[in-house]
Order: sequence, then structure tokens, then C-alpha cells
Amino acid sequence: MNLIPLGASELRVTPICLGTMTFGEQVGEADSHAILDRALERGINFIDTAEMYAVPARAETCGATETIVGNWLASRPGAREKIVLATKVAGPSRGMPWIRGEQSGLTRAEILAACDASLRRLQTEVIDLYQIHWPARSVPAFGKIYYDPAEEKPCASIHEQLEALDQLVRAGKVRAIGLSNETPYGVHEFVRLAEAHGLPRVATVQNPYCLINRTVENGLDETMHRLGVSLLAYSPLGFGLLSGKYDASGFESPTAPEGRMSRYESMRKQRWGRADSLVAARRYNALAREHGLTPTQLALAFCYTKWQVASTIIGVTSLAQLDECLDAWGTTLAPELLQAIDQIRWEYRDPAA
Repeated sequence: MNLIPLGASELRVTPICLGTMTFGEQVGEADSHAILDRALERGINFIDTAEMYAVPARAETCGATETIVGNWLASRPGAREKIVLATKVAGPSRGMPWIRGEQSGLTRAEILAACDASLRRLQTEVIDLYQIHWPARSVPAFGKIYYDPAEEKPCASIHEQLEALDQLVRAGKVRAIGLSNETPYGVHEFVRLAEAHGLPRVATVQNPYCLINRTVENGLDETMHRLGVSLLAYSPLGFGLLSGKYDASGFESPTAPEGRMSRYESMRKQRWGRADSLVAARRYNALAREHGLTPTQLALAFCYTKWQVASTIIGVTSLAQLDECLDAWGTTLAPELLQAIDQIRWEYRDPAA
């Protein structure tokens, strides 16, 4: 794999990134370390985590994933120099008061303290890519599709957040900054203020992008292309729906396979658990089989080959899943298959938005 530049930063990453939010919940520490080892052996140099992980979020496991990654780095001399390490500071609570309380507004002080805590858990002196996990503003995200100004709450301004991130960069604790679950307005405003005040320019946006959620293509892709910001695509398999594993059983049948959607009721209540999401996923999965591909190959190749995507974040719970995701690299999709994908989207739009 050729290394991909992230925005205007100096970071160069593989077009596949290992996401880690299963570490500490679905995956124990020893197995997590084995997955990290295998990813490194197979040439992956990009690891993404977050202070709020593991997922589903619980007070007992908050920070567990960073701790697992940090223990891996500490026990693998030389590994830190081989990877680009990304993590995220959580936005306002979203039902997780154990992070910074219900009234968090993602202030300068909160960002600075969160970064220091992540550095301690990760056992490193610098975070290569430090991202705001979701905006402090009220935005249509995580299944909400409409912006409602009545839902705005007091929070730190984008300018204040950029100044905090600038302080971290100047202190040598962060190399580049990014956003996540952002809107076109948010990306424009972060870039505008950075250019106006000599503050760090965002290199990346990490947003959902997969066959059942292509909302990035509803204007955010143009914003990012014109401003030189790179997309990190998360949930390319739609929380497992696009692997085909739930096609026959659904999520709650006694015969449903082990997975995030069958195991956790909290996951089924989110956008990936909508009936329309599974219906659409079954259509894409059937299309893959009709063309001699596995559903996983189709879903990942869709992300791996799209011009919008700089790096695709894969999340796995086993070495076998990791190998399957990495082996899908190089799969090409014929023009007629891409047309068929677009036809299904025209019928179902983005049910997991």
C-alpha cells in the first residue's frame, strides 16, 4: 500500500487504519495485542482510538482501549516509531457523565486535561493526530438527520477549541489535529478561523461512510476536497450489517451470530439497528454474491476505491476478521456493479444516517 498524506499535515498513513473501539469490551487485552501485532506485521501503520472507548460506552471501561494500546506500545520496543497514532477527545456528554459531567462544553481546559490523560494512558509523549470526537455544537449526527437551533446549549467556541489545540501542538504533545462527526459548516469554520488567526489547520474528518450511510456525499465531500481535508471513513461494514452475518437471522433471533448488533441492545437502538438499515444491507449483500464477491469484499472495496476516502477505519474482534478486511484490499468493482450500487442507494438512500 502506498502511504497517503493527511490533509496538509506531515502525516503519511496506510489507506487502511485499525480502529480499536472493541478493545476492552468485545476483545480482551491479550487478543487486542495479537490483533495489533498482526496489523503491524501486515503493513498497517495507522491506529485510531479515543478516550471514551471501549464501546458500548460504560463508566467501567472508559479509557480502557487507550490503556490497552498504551500497554502494547510499552511492551513492543520500536513499535511507536512505526505507527501513526490517533485518538480523540469526547464532546459534550451524550449520556456519558463519567467523562466530564453533563455540562461539558469542550472548553480549552477540558481539551488540555483530556489530552494529558490520553498521553498517560497511551504511554507516549506525542499524539500524531488528535481529533474532536464530536462537535460541542448541536449537529445532526449519530442518527439525527435535522439541525434544530432550539437544541443549542452553551459551549466553547470553535475559536477557543482551536486555541487549545494550538497550545497542544506548540507544546509538542500533538502533531496534527482533526475532527469527527462533523458537518460542512463545521469544517469550513475550523479552516476559516485557523487561517484567520494562524492556528492549526484541521488535517482530517472522521465520519461514517459505507453503503448504507453515504451522507458524506451530500456536500461534505466537496467541502473537504476544496479545503484539502482528508476523510477517514468509519464503520465501512455498517456495524457488521454489510458483512452478511445478519442476513438470515436478523439481530435478535436465537440463531443470530455473535456480533455487536446481536450482543448489545444499546447498539440495536441506534441508526445501524433500524429495520431499513438491515433491509438495504441485505440488498447490497445479495448484489455482492451475484457478482462473485463476499459482502465484506464489496463493502470494503467500495470504501477502499472511492476518491473521497483517504483511509478506511476497520474494526475487528479476531485475527480472522482482520485478515479478511486486509485481504479485500485490491478488490476492484466493475462500472456496472457501481451503477447497481447507486441504483440501490436511489431506492433506499441512507437508512443508517
